[in-house]
Amino acid sequence: MAGYTDRAFRHLCKENGADVMVSEMVSADGLIRNTKKTIPYILFDDLERPFGIQIFGSDPYIMAKAAELCLAWNPDFIDLNMGCPVKKVVRKGAGIALMKNPVLAEEIVREVGSVIEKKCFLGAKFRSGWDLTSLNYLDFGLRLQDAGADFLCLHPRTHSQMFSGKANWSHITELKKQLSIPLIGNGDIHIPEDALKMYEETGCDSVMIGRGALGKPWIFNQIHQLEKTGDYTPANRQLILETMFRHIDLATHFKPEDVAVKELRSQLCFYTKGIIGGAELRQAINNAISAEQIKELIKNCEGLKY
Repeated sequence: MAGYTDRAFRHLCKENGADVMVSEMVSADGLIRNTKKTIPYILFDDLERPFGIQIFGSDPYIMAKAAELCLAWNPDFIDLNMGCPVKKVVRKGAGIALMKNPVLAEEIVREVGSVIEKKCFLGAKFRSGWDLTSLNYLDFGLRLQDAGADFLCLHPRTHSQMFSGKANWSHITELKKQLSIPLIGNGDIHIPEDALKMYEETGCDSVMIGRGALGKPWIFNQIHQLEKTGDYTPANRQLILETMFRHIDLATHFKPEDVAVKELRSQLCFYTKGIIGGAELRQAINNAISAEQIKELIKNCEGLKY
């Protein structure tokens, strides 16, 4: 998730039980044409492993060159984004636009695969289709498998749905039955029970959590607890407060404070949903100019005192 899954948030998720990390979605064109500006988006450290770099684009040659550049950082896998529905990505023929051109998508997988040469794994993430009248996830997934993908990830919504409506998990079930490579399920994992339910209903090999981890990175630990014991510890005020402080500290560690403070405005708002004084806190954070000021605002929020 561009703008959210930066190094600070990834470290926070890893500390809270996440197993595998993926970079923010990075432009293949940006990587090979504006390297100095784009490289920071793919940087990671060994604490984040297993780690994958996710790239997007529509030109097989450029995608392959970008993947080759990424190999210098020795990622555990390269992830090809073929599901992003955002207009500026789709206009360039990338993201989910590739589902309208499966032959091109196959060519991208083959070209990237030829560059990787098994130095790391190759995966691809896509959606159910462009709209409800063109659900081509089965054919698309099988094409990518045949082209050389090592694993796939399906978010069972269409381009038309964007992030609204309900993800149709039956699409994951159907695709899993057809594939011989691992399939990751994604979409509508909001609480720990959802993850186990997805495993049970779809038979997928793993579960990817995106928006469901925003403001609650502890969801990964809770899922592990639920798997092992049948129950989990719910989040309380202390956990929320400590996690927000940790998020601030990590953000200012990896980026200059002025940059971190601006970006934290969108990150921290997720922690405040549903708490007493949350709206007022969000507004105050939007006007804060330092990390310490944000911490003081959080400490004084009525809904976070304990």
